[in-house]
Amino acid sequence: MPDLELVHSFDGPMPTGVTVSRTGRVFVNYPLWGDDVPATVTELRDGEAVAYPDERWNTPSGQDDAGAFVSVQSVVVDPADRLWVLDTGSPEFRPTQPGGPKLVRVDLATDTVAQVITFAPDVALPSTYLNDVRFDLRRGDAGYAFITDSSDSGPNGVIVVDLATGHAWRRLHDHPSTKALGWQDFRPLVEGRPLVQAPEPDAEAQPVAMGADGIAISADGSRLYYCPLASRRLWSVSVDALVDRDLDDDAVAATVVDEGDKGTGSDGLETDDAGRLYLTAYEQDAVLRRLPDGSFETLAHDPRLLWPDTMSVADGWLYVTANQLHRQATYQRGEDLREKPYALFRVPIDAGPVRLVR
Repeated sequence: MPDLELVHSFDGPMPTGVTVSRTGRVFVNYPLWGDDVPATVTELRDGEAVAYPDERWNTPSGQDDAGAFVSVQSVVVDPADRLWVLDTGSPEFRPTQPGGPKLVRVDLATDTVAQVITFAPDVALPSTYLNDVRFDLRRGDAGYAFITDSSDSGPNGVIVVDLATGHAWRRLHDHPSTKALGWQDFRPLVEGRPLVQAPEPDAEAQPVAMGADGIAISADGSRLYYCPLASRRLWSVSVDALVDRDLDDDAVAATVVDEGDKGTGSDGLETDDAGRLYLTAYEQDAVLRRLPDGSFETLAHDPRLLWPDTMSVADGWLYVTANQLHRQATYQRGEDLREKPYALFRVPIDAGPVRLVR
């Protein structure tokens, strides 16, 4: 296995998402989960994390501010080399308010916001937690985005966004494939200990409840892969079906394929232009790779990969954050066991990102 290369150490809030532009610019985000978060989106410049695109966009007036980032879970550079910021609008997992949950496009040539797409209350529900996003820019007038709703307290699913109009709709709403599994089907072990929700010393342990979380689009754009965080199964659905407004929910669900047991709980998914799928393996401190024939191999395994979270493929590299998510007080009976710094690593691969663009 190739060695992990440390890209950046984080002594402040814990990071989740990472993305890399074609010119090598690196962007990282930090959701508001209880840490002091000076900026929820940053660019790494000369070893420093700088508020991006500026401090104003990282200073919301409230949870419903459509003109600023509230609590960002994911950042993704799309096939046209534009940065998209996925704002949960849900600091500390509070119920969303209209204006907070949104998808924001930033022009990397000018470092200015070029488009803001907010979601109606029947798309971003009060319980919704917008987790990650992927793009196909070949479809429609301006392309489509696909977002997972990983809520631990309400319906899960996939949100489809028409980037030309900003119109969005839910698919696979509360479908079984998007749901977290209970203890009878999934008992994860991280650092040799059961992963449970128990925020207080005497609290009764509960299973982790996050649903559809990781998301990736196939190299040919035909299938969208996804997985609940609390599950070892991988699923896919037809992208043609997701974007077809003439299909009802049952017809879309009929295109879902159970891709099988991936052998690990995963937070993030990613694909490359060689037709391979990458999976973070939070139970094994590893990153796995699924080959086109369906077999798996280990790309990276390292004790420093404490909760590998989100990945980004750049030309010749796979980037991955490691943030010790499982050591938060929520999962450790009220005791925060995280030890800074958190880390961003990269590992060489012989491929580039999936670029579905005209």
